[in-house]
Amino acid sequence: MLRYALKRLGSLAISLIVASLVIFACIEVIPGDPASFMLGINAQPDTVAALREELGLNASLATRYLSWVTGMLSGDFGTSYTYRSPVAEIIGDRLWISLPLALIALGLTVLIAFPVGILAATKRGSWADMSVMGATQLGIAIPNFWFAMLMVLLFSINLRWFSAGGFPGWENPLAALKALTLPAIALALPQASILARVMRSALLDTLSEDYIRTCRAKGLTQRQALWRHALRNAMIPVLTIIGLQFSFLLAGAIIIENVFYLPGLGRLVFQAISQRDLIMVESVVFLLVFAVIMVNFAVDLAYAWVDPRLRGRS
Repeated sequence: MLRYALKRLGSLAISLIVASLVIFACIEVIPGDPASFMLGINAQPDTVAALREELGLNASLATRYLSWVTGMLSGDFGTSYTYRSPVAEIIGDRLWISLPLALIALGLTVLIAFPVGILAATKRGSWADMSVMGATQLGIAIPNFWFAMLMVLLFSINLRWFSAGGFPGWENPLAALKALTLPAIALALPQASILARVMRSALLDTLSEDYIRTCRAKGLTQRQALWRHALRNAMIPVLTIIGLQFSFLLAGAIIIENVFYLPGLGRLVFQAISQRDLIMVESVVFLLVFAVIMVNFAVDLAYAWVDPRLRGRS
């Protein structure tokens, strides 16, 4: 297991190096000068030149890249061009909104998808299976932002159970969790629909294997064969989807955060791009890429735990 983990760590390090190069190169080709954007179209050339020097934009690309990477290694992400504050502090404030939102949404996804997918697989061809497949198809088809607006209309405007948007801060944990409830549900339902269908498909494939029929022939009930043998062996494709979904929930909630006016990472990177705050965009995108790679690393370790045969193939 240790050898397997070390090999995965090596590939993780290479992925991070390549990702940093790609992110820096892509951000640098974005049209528009941050200094000119900050000062406006009527700014004097000498004023723009002075600001470019202050922001370090006159240095070579290699120098700026090395400065950015070495700074991140020491926890210094630089200073935001727009907010004129340390990027690490701004990201830290926004992360305490996006990360709990992603975790709550992922928890709801798993809580909904697992029992629904297992029910559909064990009742294949029944009305329960057809109902689940119809509901999950609808959940995949409906855009989450449209569903989010419907929830705002129902639970915020009509019933007044939740606020329509904003975030009160973690000083009051109950109020903060309440503010994240509707966004988490809007994010979770489409992902739960996908995960439930994957769970059903993986379980059906596993339940048709010869060893499951052998277990049944030896006297195990369907429930015992499911929980003792089939479910664990069906978890590899499910874990893959869960890893991808967490990455999406953390990095791809820009629209939902805008619907509910949540000051998370999604809105931060959107505003930074529109304001040509290059150092902010580079840092946030790299942080999100790092989170995706770490989640994939955790999924790889989960593979080896679920199926020990994979350790010998590393």
